[in-house]
Amino acid sequence: MRLCVACGHTLRGSGWACERCGWRAATRDGIPQLSRPQGAQPAKFSPQAFGSLYALEQDYFWFQGRIRLILWAFERYADGCRSFLEIGCGTGSVLAALARSHPDISVWGSEAYLEGLQFARTRVDSARLMQMDARCVPFADEFDAIGMFDVLEHIAEDQSVLSQVSRALRPGGILLVTVPQHRFLWSPADDHAGHARRYARAELVRKVEQAHFKVLRCTSFVSLLFPLLLASRFRRKGREYDSHAEYRVPRVVNAVLGMALSVERAAIRLGATFPFGGSLLLVARREERSA
Repeated sequence: MRLCVACGHTLRGSGWACERCGWRAATRDGIPQLSRPQGAQPAKFSPQAFGSLYALEQDYFWFQGRIRLILWAFERYADGCRSFLEIGCGTGSVLAALARSHPDISVWGSEAYLEGLQFARTRVDSARLMQMDARCVPFADEFDAIGMFDVLEHIAEDQSVLSQVSRALRPGGILLVTVPQHRFLWSPADDHAGHARRYARAELVRKVEQAHFKVLRCTSFVSLLFPLLLASRFRRKGREYDSHAEYRVPRVVNAVLGMALSVERAAIRLGATFPFGGSLLLVARREERSA
């Protein structure tokens, strides 16, 4: 069910209007605006980055490898899912891939910034898109699966967000999350991206469990390339930060790095759990709440 973002009342019908308090969602370019009235600013992110992301996601090995890993996790753990929401869908690359591979699923996408949704709409016209702050998720018992892919690290109130995501899922619903890992890897790239943190595995698992989830799988990825990641992070320390330096990779090198992630993904599919890596993938199931 859908909830009023102003007072929390259950909404009737298919529109975004509250009969209790009178709140009604504005729309822009046909996209409902679901942020709280006079709400706080969304998590740190530069809307100008969406154009660069849109181009990079087409070919860059990390983005393509992450999409394939997410699709595998969805097929493995969310079998039978009929409705999926991606919170923080950005330019829609994951949403579009999932919609193509599962055309029978009702696909929803939310993003704090309208600029990202405008790009997402060009990639996946079947998705229901909405402007929404992840800190105010106006749903309860609504979705079979929810994904947050490199979103939580931007949000100071991550525990509150996870609790709201749990509420938005139906009992037994599946949560899929990716986040950057290892605090010692913090670099100007994290500052530039607007990260609030990089996660330790135990920290992420603990916070997810506190939000009434049972963790089904948690593994690092970008693990086989970890030595290169370390070298890249520490080589640039003390230099003027260039936000595009790591993306300037020759085609052949990009292909080789992509193959390494394919080998890693095959190992994960066979049951391997990597103890370290640039990122974490976590899959969890919403548990019934005690009365």
